[in-house]
Amino acid sequence: MSMAAKDICVPGQRICHLDENIICGQGTYSKNGFVYSSRAGYLHKLQSQDDKILFEVRSNVATTTVPSIDALVTARITNVTPRFCKCAIMSVGRTLLRETFRGQIRKEDVRATEKDKVEMYKCFRPGDIVVARVVSLGDAQSYVLSTAENELGVVIATSEAGSTMVPISWCKMQCPKSLSEEFRKVAKVQPLFIQYSGT
Repeated sequence: MSMAAKDICVPGQRICHLDENIICGQGTYSKNGFVYSSRAGYLHKLQSQDDKILFEVRSNVATTTVPSIDALVTARITNVTPRFCKCAIMSVGRTLLRETFRGQIRKEDVRATEKDKVEMYKCFRPGDIVVARVVSLGDAQSYVLSTAENELGVVIATSEAGSTMVPISWCKMQCPKSLSEEFRKVAKVQPLFIQYSGT
């Protein structure tokens, strides 16, 4: 890939129109058909061999990782309502964040099937640790998250007895002490998520 550095950008600055040949890289995001800068820094335009153009905004100082569309994040559930649950995003991929971001999982984004039968209190509880995918940047700077994949959902949950529960099915977890069962949207944990168990 060839690279050329251009102008200085500030957060929220519009860079160009978005089309099928444009790729949003680090420090950029797309919204309403345009590419915008998400940080202050220098604009870099990279040309690939297949004529696609990657835009990145880079800074000389240490940058803060922010969730991007389609990124996998680890979050802690903070509040559950019948229509959605609120959460605090703690890490993006394997990068632990210095400050948490606000996120929410809507009722229709919990499962890929039988969305009308989802009951939020049977999927998440405050304090649960979940792995989710970023769907979009919602209102009030709160990221919209989804767990509508087998690998996504609750990975760590604490029972009323204070023990870390173990999954026994795709929709239930069990306390190893009291043997009581609780409903959850359980993630089919892949090896790459094992590191989060110490959170």
